[in-house]
Amino acid sequence: MKSLPNNVTPYKRTPEFDESTIPKGLLHEHQTKAAVWGKIVVLDGELQYTINEPEEEQIILNQDSVGIVEPTIRHEVKPLGKVRFYVEFYR
Repeated sequence: MKSLPNNVTPYKRTPEFDESTIPKGLLHEHQTKAAVWGKIVVLDGELQYTINEPEEEQIILNQDSVGIVEPTIRHEVKPLGKVRFYVEFYR
């Protein structure tokens, strides 16, 4: 599992989302800007995190695992039933 670099600090956090309030943009391929990292934190349930490049990789996130979003890498999420999560951004 990827981890955040030691030299980044948090600067923004989304509100909590659930399976019915996930912004449509997160459900389709998207990316962060250069030098912006993300951490997907699941509070309840499960979320499928798909990294689309350089090779496709699917990771099931839950309360015991976080998803690390690397800068400019295309990715998307999909709820697996009921879920609550947020995304924290670092630079």
